[in-house]
Amino acid sequence: MHRSIQIVLALLALVGASAQAVPVTYAIDPTHTWTTWEAKHFGTSTFRGRFDKKEGSVTIDRAAKTGKVEISIDLKSVNTGVEHLNNHLQEPEFFDTEKFPTATFVGTDFRFDGDSVSQVTGQLTMKGKTAPVTLKATGFNCYQNPMLKREVCGGDFSTTLNRTDWGVSFGAPYPVGSEIRLLIQVEAIQQ
Repeated sequence: MHRSIQIVLALLALVGASAQAVPVTYAIDPTHTWTTWEAKHFGTSTFRGRFDKKEGSVTIDRAAKTGKVEISIDLKSVNTGVEHLNNHLQEPEFFDTEKFPTATFVGTDFRFDGDSVSQVTGQLTMKGKTAPVTLKATGFNCYQNPMLKREVCGGDFSTTLNRTDWGVSFGAPYPVGSEIRLLIQVEAIQQ
């Protein structure tokens, strides 16, 4: 009887220990992560572009329902598909990439729906100005990558912001609208 009590207690301790998750860190996979933006052109068609270079990490603690994300975006990698426009967006009236080559997002307020991240709120810094941004998830999932043999987590996140809050005011509201929709497709690999 004494031995069976010890076994039950050992099993309970093991179950309790496994129920307490620890924070897990993931590195942004640049081949599966894209930051794209949309703006209205003279209130008619939707003008789109993306940033080709980005890096960062995400730490998630599913048990505590907390996390932290740090992403850096190379603004010189802006890509609209039109070379002279890419160059114009790097000038002082837009991103001013000579003085401010990167934008950063640091998010520490994670919201969850079960085990899935549903929202991340943090601070976006661009052109030397910092303002709060909330990214809402339209999908979030984790899976065991069969090639990497590691967990990969990611989803689609979006927000709408006013670019003038960061001093990107040239041509606002015409020809390019002040409201910018950011669409972020992200996948990150467990480290």
